[in-house]
Amino acid sequence: MADRLERRLRAEPKVPAIPGLHYVQSYMDAAQAAALLEAVDAMPWLSDLSRRVQHYGYRYDYRARRVVPEMYLGPLPSFVQSLAERLVREGYFAKQPDQAIVNAYEPGQGISHHVDCVPCFGETISSVSLGSRCEMEFRRDGAGDQHLLLEPTSLLVLSGEARYSWSHAIRARNSDHGIARTRRVSITFRTILKGD
Repeated sequence: MADRLERRLRAEPKVPAIPGLHYVQSYMDAAQAAALLEAVDAMPWLSDLSRRVQHYGYRYDYRARRVVPEMYLGPLPSFVQSLAERLVREGYFAKQPDQAIVNAYEPGQGISHHVDCVPCFGETISSVSLGSRCEMEFRRDGAGDQHLLLEPTSLLVLSGEARYSWSHAIRARNSDHGIARTRRVSITFRTILKGD
């Protein structure tokens, strides 16, 4: 039964009709995803949140909700840089993302509704999912909640209305649609607004 449900969900992704939301179900193949996950896991993790994270390019201050030049950590590492270049080459970003955050979500962990810091980051936010699938929830005042099941190896891009007018979240639970979660790792790309 669970196998049939899983096959149906994979075959028929329901992508919310939110302007500026773009979803690619299989953005990379399994071998590319495994190599990327191996590179991520070879790097040190920070534990200053309820989930483990890695910051590249610039560190984001969650408490102050800001990024300043002093938070520059250096260039993106090669395994992140090559993906950032691909996102530009394929037209998802107009200019090179210079900040990336890697989040590791264990079963039962999530992230509350938020809009990525508007004065900090540019008009496009993109995220690659590795490991487990999970459901993301989108919310806007006056509109019903929308849901999208993020598959492993998928790419989510938010711009325009999806970036600025809709918040997004992942509920803290152990399964989605009766399918148990395992560890999920996301790599989110952004461009820093430097106030030139």
